Amino acid sequence: MLDLKGFVGRHRGALSGIGMILAVVLIFWTVNNPALVGASASSRQLPVYSVQRDEKVVALSFDAAWGNEDTQTLIDILNKYQINATFFVVGDWVDKYPESVKALADNGNEVMNHSSTHAHFSQLSSEEIVADITACNEKIAAVTGVTPTLFRCPYGEYDDHVISSVTSMGMTAVQWDVDSLDWKGISAQEIQGRVLDKVQPGSIVLFHNAADNTPEALPGIIESLIADGYKIVPISQILLSGKTMIDNTGRQCPVK
Repeated sequence: MLDLKGFVGRHRGALSGIGMILAVVLIFWTVNNPALVGASASSRQLPVYSVQRDEKVVALSFDAAWGNEDTQTLIDILNKYQINATFFVVGDWVDKYPESVKALADNGNEVMNHSSTHAHFSQLSSEEIVADITACNEKIAAVTGVTPTLFRCPYGEYDDHVISSVTSMGMTAVQWDVDSLDWKGISAQEIQGRVLDKVQPGSIVLFHNAADNTPEALPGIIESLIADGYKIVPISQILLSGKTMIDNTGRQCPVK
């Protein structure tokens, strides 16, 4: 008959080591199991980074917060290819350049909300967030006649209470899954390479209206996307209708 007590006593060190190894393996499996990670992350409030689309469709977006050097040039480029984009504008920018805001809308582009003053929203209360977004909505609507339905967080910063505040207004918070990094002053060739390497069906691409080399990079990007079979649309046309959910990567997906 096996002397279990004696066996454990003689092999206590080895068993302890095995136990530690099994504990480490269990922790590693738990942390890296996609189902468990997804279940944990699903409780977070996320903006839309991209959209699950089977067809080749992509949305180009531009943030306008400070300068206005290239806005008309960007409009002209978009018009040349008969496409439209989404421009997220700051309320202060609307005050400075109402003629550009009107030109964007008159040429068929979406003018959406990028906050009133480009504040750090995670430092604001829900009431302050709603008031800030409302102020920007009113400025845009006064110029374009259309109240925005989409919002992009200043600096791309957000937490649960920021997204919940946006959603409570009946608006959709939108990020991006392809960052051109044009704001860094990189070359037109580098901007093109970043976008075309990363874009996929349902992507939302981020540009800025006053970046140094975006006007030079944009035609090549548009031509390459069209040649590859992509349809370029404003963000509101790439978002899904009906019942949807946002997965733990920020991808908007249909609920079947």
